[in-house]
Amino acid sequence: MLPVLDLSVADGPDSDQFRRDLLAATHDIGFFYLVGHGLSTERIDGVLSVAREFFALPDNAKQEISQLLSPQFRGYSRVGGELTNGEVDWREQVDIGPERDVVPGAQGFWNLQGPNLWPSALPEFRTVLQRWDLDVSAIGRRLLRHWAAALGAPEETFDAAFAHDPATLIKVVRYPGNPDNPQGVGAHKDSGVLTLLLVEPRSDGLQVETPTGDWVDVPPLPGAFIVNIGELLEVATGGYLRATRHRVSAPRPGTDRVSIPYFLNPALDVNIPVIDLPEHLAADARGVEADPSNPIFATYGENAWKSRTRAHPDVAQRHHRIAP
Repeated sequence: MLPVLDLSVADGPDSDQFRRDLLAATHDIGFFYLVGHGLSTERIDGVLSVAREFFALPDNAKQEISQLLSPQFRGYSRVGGELTNGEVDWREQVDIGPERDVVPGAQGFWNLQGPNLWPSALPEFRTVLQRWDLDVSAIGRRLLRHWAAALGAPEETFDAAFAHDPATLIKVVRYPGNPDNPQGVGAHKDSGVLTLLLVEPRSDGLQVETPTGDWVDVPPLPGAFIVNIGELLEVATGGYLRATRHRVSAPRPGTDRVSIPYFLNPALDVNIPVIDLPEHLAADARGVEADPSNPIFATYGENAWKSRTRAHPDVAQRHHRIAP
């Protein structure tokens, strides 16, 4: 089982122990459960409920916000509408980012900035998810302050990267059961800084790769987020913290799985600060993992553009003339 960290003790007399545990969990495996985050059962149940209501809508109501209509890769993707490592993922989802104006004459990653698409058949979907964005962002930023301190840097080290126009991303995801395609989402690392995942109770399928190359199951823990670091925290720490590959297996036939990952990312044009680690930590820094087929960029927008255009080649080709 993954380590369980309690954020409610992080700012009290046990803060040093919390930071040691935080560092150990994310140096060793890169994943942990987070409890004591302050969000009530009612808030958690409410966001999962509105997700269920959306996926229960008729197909034409979901297709009203099809991602194919969005140059910013926002909106609804049908089952089979996303790829990981070139293979089809068996899930449907809605992608939601910050609500901003389109950048005039946008090039490259600036094409990711713009408006969301919201379902007219379910007005509360927008209200609930925008409130969720504010709540979960605050939790993530709080964690980053504790990471900075645990790594021997000032608590505010990462603050400036998120001070203006952070490029957060929410995915509202449903995995239907499938006897033929076991890939709910293929093995991958997250391209940003930090992910806080909410999983519906009694849902299985998430697996994490251990340092020995084995895959372990990560079942939901009631009321907890499943937290993992992304590639940019690997960059920020010279590989002392390393983003971990993970995947989701499609549920058994006759069942499904709903989850809501929240990706905390800085502004598109921000280079994540690189921490000058204390000597005892630097000795265990493994360097940023080199993979010629999947380069890691220090600028968040470059990482995000790489990820989005690969995952949704139909949108990339339709709106940006990028051949699959």
